[in-house]
Amino acid sequence: MLLPSGARAEGGDAPRILVIGDSLLAWHSSSGRSVADRLEHLLGQPVQDRSVSAARMIYHLPISGAVGLAIPKQFRDGDWDWVVVNGGGNDLWLGCGCNRCDRKLNRLLSKSADKGAIHKLVSRIRDSGAKVLWLGYLRSPGFDTPIESCKDDGDILEARIATLAEAEGGVFFQSITDLVPPGDRSFHAADRIHPSMKASDAIARRLARVIRAN
Repeated sequence: MLLPSGARAEGGDAPRILVIGDSLLAWHSSSGRSVADRLEHLLGQPVQDRSVSAARMIYHLPISGAVGLAIPKQFRDGDWDWVVVNGGGNDLWLGCGCNRCDRKLNRLLSKSADKGAIHKLVSRIRDSGAKVLWLGYLRSPGFDTPIESCKDDGDILEARIATLAEAEGGVFFQSITDLVPPGDRSFHAADRIHPSMKASDAIARRLARVIRAN
C-alpha cells in the first residue's frame, strides 16, 4: 500500500505523463484499474504512476517520505508533458481531523493561492516545462461517509486551487464535485471513501478530455 504503483506500460516509448498523489489516484492499481491505468488506455500512451495511498502534501519523515508518502517527493524532473496531481485530503483528515483546520489550509495553499506547499509543488512542476493537471476529490451527495466532516475544508481548498489554476498558465484544475449523482453509491468503494472502479474510469475520462484539449 505504501509503494508507488510504477509505470503503467511496459516497453515502447518513455512515458510523457506522470501521475502523483494519494489513494484517489492509486486505488485499484493492483488490479490494473486505477485512474492512471484507465488514463493510459484512453490516451493510448504510457503513463508513469507514482501515486501512493495515504500520501500527504506536507510530510516530514524522511524515509517513508522518500518512498512516496510525501507527494512532492513523488515528482522527479523528467521529460514530462503533463503531471496529473491530487493531494491535501489526507493533510486535512489525518492532520487536523477537518476541525479548525485554518492553519493547515494556509500551509497547503494560502487564501491568495500564491503561497504554501501546493503552490510550491505546482511552481516546481511548471519550472520543469510540464503542464499541471490538478484533480479534486470525490463528493458523496445524499449519503454519509467517514470523512463527511472534511467537506467544508475540502471546498475551501479546492476553491483556492481553482484560483491558482486561473492565475498560472499551464495549470488546470479538474473538479469532480458533480461526478456522483445524489444517493448513488456505485462511485465509491465499500469504505465510502475511495473510488470504485467505475469512478476511476469516469475520473480518467475527464482528465483525458483536458489533456486532449490542451
